[in-house]
Amino acid sequence: MLEFRYDTQLLIEGEDLDEDVISDYITDTFKGDSLLVAGDEELIKIHFHTNEPWKILEYGTTLGEIFDIVIEDMDRQARGLQG
Repeated sequence: MLEFRYDTQLLIEGEDLDEDVISDYITDTFKGDSLLVAGDEELIKIHFHTNEPWKILEYGTTLGEIFDIVIEDMDRQARGLQG
């Protein structure tokens, strides 16, 4: 079994976004791994493995509009199942 089950990905559109600040906040606040935060002041992509993807989505909504949300169950994938 995987330590962190859900591959969580989303885009955030906003203003004055700072990928370093966002990355530090996620690292300090949420349990997970494989964090990637990339983008510019208006558009950020987040990729994060966690057991609580809804918390990442909630955080994203505090920064701007979230879209292109993908949450994949990596445990199901490892067992050869969809999703």
